[in-house]
Amino acid sequence: MSKIATSLPTATIALDRSASTALYRQLYDQLREAILSGRLSPGTRLPSTRELAGDLDIARNTVLNAFEQLYAESYLERRVGDGTYVSAQLPDDLLRVKATRSARKGLKSNGHPVSQRPQPVSFMSTSVGSYDGPPRPFRTSTPALDAFPYKLWGRLLARRWSNSARELLPYGDSAGYFPLRKTIASYLSTTRGVQCSPEQLIITSGSQHALEIVTRTLLAPNDGAWIEDPGFLGARATLTAAGARLVPVPVDADGLNISAGIERCAEPRLIYVTPSHQYPLGMTLPLSRRLALLKLASETGAWIIEDDYDSEFRYVGRPLAALQGLDNDQRVIYIGTLSKVLFPSIRIGYIIAPWQLFDEFVQARRLAGHQSPTLEQAVLADFISEGHFARHLRKMRAIYAERQQTLLKASKAELDGLLDIQPSDTGMHLIGWLPEGVDDQAAFHAALAGGVEVTPLSAYSIRPQKRGALRLGYTGYKPREIWRATRRLAAALRSQ
Repeated sequence: MSKIATSLPTATIALDRSASTALYRQLYDQLREAILSGRLSPGTRLPSTRELAGDLDIARNTVLNAFEQLYAESYLERRVGDGTYVSAQLPDDLLRVKATRSARKGLKSNGHPVSQRPQPVSFMSTSVGSYDGPPRPFRTSTPALDAFPYKLWGRLLARRWSNSARELLPYGDSAGYFPLRKTIASYLSTTRGVQCSPEQLIITSGSQHALEIVTRTLLAPNDGAWIEDPGFLGARATLTAAGARLVPVPVDADGLNISAGIERCAEPRLIYVTPSHQYPLGMTLPLSRRLALLKLASETGAWIIEDDYDSEFRYVGRPLAALQGLDNDQRVIYIGTLSKVLFPSIRIGYIIAPWQLFDEFVQARRLAGHQSPTLEQAVLADFISEGHFARHLRKMRAIYAERQQTLLKASKAELDGLLDIQPSDTGMHLIGWLPEGVDDQAAFHAALAGGVEVTPLSAYSIRPQKRGALRLGYTGYKPREIWRATRRLAAALRSQ
């Protein structure tokens, strides 16, 4: 690709030294705005940090901090020995923002232009693509809704409505319905080795809500936050919205590379990790790294968010013990969700809070929305305590194991040479590796045009990955749907 000459008229950058917003943040906001608006087009070469600092009469570290944030969020890319460029391939959600920027211009929030808000959350994405309508293969995080016990759930709901409606209708405890907190705490202690009492557990409206509560409570602007790379987009967006300085930490065959993390930021304020089933690649963090992570948190005062998003679905042996169960210093904040285990619209998740943070998290939960609906919490408490939940999980594990095998057989028959899909002992999706040199974004768009919903690995990555891959969810689809979608995916990939 040919170079586009440096094109950054510094006269258009106006830094206000009297403002409460840090200079690096002002510079970041204005460069980001120039990229989104198209004034800095993909492939544009930027001045060196030393040059830009001189032109703007600011410290070089100010420019470095702004650039690091833009690198972390994929607006800029480094080319070894050749400087800094606006990313040649901006994510699709940014292109959509660019196309609608003129329509947004002038909108105000609390009397201030949206573009001047400290964290423009409207531009952040928590997922890849925006899929409408019923789920179709291979949309991820979709449970087997065809196998959910609807009639049983309906009976439990009717019983609660008939017998307990009056006591469930008023406002409840912001930490959640206590019988549900008690049943979840007991379940996690038995199955996941989590150390907790019901009094430490807070009910949230899903795991994304839990992340919002934790990050908004603990983080100040520019606090260093480790995040897995590739990793969960929802965590990246939430940390960014809280003003964190993202520290992308590479993932290897054993999960989060702690040594690499220390090299990038030796004293993070917060560490986000998915140790039982790394999102999205699927490896498990070994004990040695778990202990090293806990040691680092103890020595530096860092907080660890353990996102245990789908560990219930393990097809070989028992679910793995949680990182939180090894924590003797109360540094791990454990979050989970029931949306993937039961059905997405239930919107019930939870936080296991260290004792010293419980009151602050409850206050943040109260401010973000007083409580989750009590009736649904009560029905779920009955569903768990009466043994239906355990039976449902056993049934789902058998169904999901069968559907994974179906996808593997279908891929062997239809995708040989096009996509290398390996089995997994856990989770709700598989990773398919594309041949060397095949762009996973192009494969994603081709599949979508063919009616197949996959997600590209590059969308979860801050730094470029060596090889493209696609993420395929299989749990929500019957065997015949999987076979049909595999054939359509093969046709789409052959067209590339």
